[in-house]
Amino acid sequence: MMERWKGRVALVTGASVGIGAAVARALVQHGMKVVGCARNVDKIEKLAAECQSAGYSGTLIPYKCDLCNEEEILSMFSAIKTLHQGVDVCINNAGLAHNEPLLSGRTDGWRNMIDVNILALAICTREAYQSMKERHVDDGHIININSMGGHRMVPSADEHFYCATKYAVTAVTEGLRQELREAKTHIRATCISPGIVETEFAFRHHNSDPERAAAVYESIKCLKAEDIAGAVTYVLSAPAHVQIGDVQMLPVEQVS
Repeated sequence: MMERWKGRVALVTGASVGIGAAVARALVQHGMKVVGCARNVDKIEKLAAECQSAGYSGTLIPYKCDLCNEEEILSMFSAIKTLHQGVDVCINNAGLAHNEPLLSGRTDGWRNMIDVNILALAICTREAYQSMKERHVDDGHIININSMGGHRMVPSADEHFYCATKYAVTAVTEGLRQELREAKTHIRATCISPGIVETEFAFRHHNSDPERAAAVYESIKCLKAEDIAGAVTYVLSAPAHVQIGDVQMLPVEQVS
């Protein structure tokens, strides 16, 4: 069922490492034109070369974009329109966490999480929908990479504000689904909510304590970025009449 996406355009935010890179690779492998954006595109350029060398039928186009800056996001969508007509699939993957508890956290850390985890996701969603609408694309898909932290609060003060932003992603995705239905479109919206995934995320989150970050991944057999990429292709492969609202994924050994 991925055949219908061959040659069509996907945007993947936060595509330089981890889940974003794995998703970008998988979509290129299935023949899509993938615009992979990040603040630093060096790793995306390397991944694009790897995809080409592997003989994948799609292409990966690196695009430098700071998702905290709305003007840069709008410029990116304008460039995609000029070069590739528009976005058919939007994968809102970019996200981050800071150790900023509710009782003692720094406002700038909270604001950064809101800017990336909520506002950038909402802006990209809006612009992707408008791109689809103006081209009469009625089978597009918007996929938000959420977290199990968007469904239950982790008992750790360092995670509480991050979880709040992910609860917002859960709400935004359901609101989006309702608005798409009211607009009488067949564009679909899906949330993919993984538990612990072994990526660079914990090392960035606990950047002052690499031993603590390593311990997160050593405690159990974690999900891999490729597992989430597999969930993305599963969702995109669903028949046109099937709406997959939320995919919740946990390592077998993760308690909750």
